[in-house]
Amino acid sequence: MISPFIINDKNLFLDRFPTGQVNRSLQAWDAADEYIISYLAQQDLDKPKQKVLIFNDNFGAITCNLTEHQVFCVNDSFLSHQGIELNLEQNGLSNENVTLLSSLDELPSDINVVLYKIPKSKGLLCQQLSAIKQKLSKDVLFIAGDRAKEIHSSTLKVFEQYLGTTKTSLAVKKARLVFCELDNEKPTHANFPTSWPLENTNFTLHNHANVYAREKLDIGARYFMENLPSISADTKVIDLGCGNGVIGLNVLSKQPEAHVHFIDESYMAIASAKLNISENLPSVAEQCQFQVNDCLTSVEGGSVDLVLCNPPFHQQTATTDHIAWQMFKDSHRVLKKGGELRIIGNRQLGYHIKLKRIFGNETLIASNDKFVTISAIKR
Repeated sequence: MISPFIINDKNLFLDRFPTGQVNRSLQAWDAADEYIISYLAQQDLDKPKQKVLIFNDNFGAITCNLTEHQVFCVNDSFLSHQGIELNLEQNGLSNENVTLLSSLDELPSDINVVLYKIPKSKGLLCQQLSAIKQKLSKDVLFIAGDRAKEIHSSTLKVFEQYLGTTKTSLAVKKARLVFCELDNEKPTHANFPTSWPLENTNFTLHNHANVYAREKLDIGARYFMENLPSISADTKVIDLGCGNGVIGLNVLSKQPEAHVHFIDESYMAIASAKLNISENLPSVAEQCQFQVNDCLTSVEGGSVDLVLCNPPFHQQTATTDHIAWQMFKDSHRVLKKGGELRIIGNRQLGYHIKLKRIFGNETLIASNDKFVTISAIKR
């Protein structure tokens, strides 16, 4: 939803990305964004010509308020990068001073201020704080923010462990700030990627910090793998929302002549999937493509035989089904006539209704107390 974000006499109009979401009540910023920007102004820290490193700015609420500085934005989300670019453009703000970095890019040095939105993933939190500690000096000003209810004593212990002395602010509008002093004499490293053996195979899965199910095969993926279709040679498959690529890896282990396109909006997910193919099935690496993308936005229509997908039902902290809708509609567009979309989802999400509306058909392949596997064919 395009909404006015008015703070410190600055009036911006910000939208979530992707645009056109069904739930128009969701806005593109939260109270922690407001608190961070207000604090900078109150402390006279928003003066020009600062080098500012911003982490996890979901749609650019912080970035769009600081374009007079030299700003570096670190995100693991391709959609967040797209959202930042969209909101800079629609507010007539120059991107000349803004550099977008993925979660795996090297951090810049000589930073004056770090503004840190605390992520949901503890693994990503540890990895990012470790990278900050290794790269930046103790003179950097570090300010983190989140909803007050998400900042637990265990969260503060992580900041203490990886950065140094940690203090918090009072809560304002249900948000809280965290301040840290970097202790460079006490280095702490986060060990990523993690690795573990994939059950009933000779494979080892490697997972970067922000990848779901970093330590073992999740029960949804296990059930999906039990109910995948038989695939013939030269089948063109998309593993949509691939995560660490375990579904596509399973496909290739059974049909090494398939062509698999791994797609996710997470840079760490795509890096993990690529690593897992190269380490476990290097002989089929040339048959694979790896891409960060907004669902299937850049994939040619009518070009794919099979799409396999476990749709997410949230974006950052918001519960929403718009990503599932987009995945299903994009899949219908890119599938060849007679091509199949096969998904897994929690029973209560009612994905069969969406598939029936888009494809005109749906078939229940398997179900248990928690999950359903459903197929839809492009007629």
